[in-house]
Amino acid sequence: MTSPVDQARALSFDAVAAQYAAARPTYPPSLFDALEELAGRALAGADVLDCGAGTGIATRQLRERGARVVALEPGAGMAAELRRSQPSVPIVRGEGNHLPFGAGSFDVITYAQAWHWTDPARSVPEAVRVLRPDGALALWWNQADTRVGWVAEEDQRLAPFTRGFPTTVAEQFAAHRVATRELTWSRRTTVDEHIRNLSTHSHFVIMDPAERTELLDANRAALARLFPDGELDEPYRCGLTVVRSMSPRSDRHAG
Repeated sequence: MTSPVDQARALSFDAVAAQYAAARPTYPPSLFDALEELAGRALAGADVLDCGAGTGIATRQLRERGARVVALEPGAGMAAELRRSQPSVPIVRGEGNHLPFGAGSFDVITYAQAWHWTDPARSVPEAVRVLRPDGALALWWNQADTRVGWVAEEDQRLAPFTRGFPTTVAEQFAAHRVATRELTWSRRTTVDEHIRNLSTHSHFVIMDPAERTELLDANRAALARLFPDGELDEPYRCGLTVVRSMSPRSDRHAG
């Protein structure tokens, strides 16, 4: 984690772990198709380290693609929720700046909605160390698609408490082969579930409870006017960055 403040925010999810598991969106199947394409390998049979695994949303989807997944999670509450829902998954307590694994342990390292809690000066070399030759580091984020009118209006209502993420962090990996992809998708949900999803984001979790309730209730009322049947399509832009490890074998075949 990049600072004591960020560490406190990262661990704040422990207080809402069950709600996080229930309300947060999954990821579209096309994301994992793109990951395999850009990584140059199938997930089936791969040894994958899912860093910042949280309650295991991406962990489950990686396993459904046939990967052998180890989950790395710093938070006790989030790890407990993951263990409850996926008891057969190996869970290691730790974080990306100090990976508690030997060199060349994994084919793929993933960070779903979690890379921003690391210090790239430490997490990049740690990922390179733990990856096998020609391994891949995959980072991705779901973020609300503010190109959609009602999402842009909501973003303005909730500012400055909303936080977006870049569609690519390619500039952090100048010494490596990097590929990016953006996928757009949506899920059908209810206004209430949408509010529950929002309330699991760290900036709301750490807010004064009365202020949080007032802000989210006002947002719920605005959405109820827009969607009187209580349902909406929650649109996302999912930004994927895949970094291929620069091994001697890769260098020999480059060019």
